[in-house]
Amino acid sequence: MNSAAMRSTLRITKALSDIQRLRILLMLRTGELCVCQIIAVLELAPSTVSKHLSILSAADLVDSRKEGRWAYYRLPKGEALKAVKPVLKWLEDALKGDDSVAKDAKKLEEALACPPESLSERQRKRC
Repeated sequence: MNSAAMRSTLRITKALSDIQRLRILLMLRTGELCVCQIIAVLELAPSTVSKHLSILSAADLVDSRKEGRWAYYRLPKGEALKAVKPVLKWLEDALKGDDSVAKDAKKLEEALACPPESLSERQRKRC
């Protein structure tokens, strides 16, 4: 019989098995982000980013909230954060000095300088 802890661990390891989801988790270290900001950094289709966020959410690695037409994601708080902290620490240590992490940080800085409305407009024009 599989324990709840075993199933939870499996969901987390599956969620970590994709580079885009690792990138999202590392971005969320800076704080809550609008989905449009995540899309701007990853340069992926909104539906693809949404699927990745859904998988991270199912693994309890991220929390979300809706505000009007905007969806926001962040690392969990309270007890749930205790399970995420070791994962983030491991990712930070394993990916320290990785060029793609530095590039994502630069792109995120640029995305954060724009209001979500302007990011959303640029994304619609690209599609």
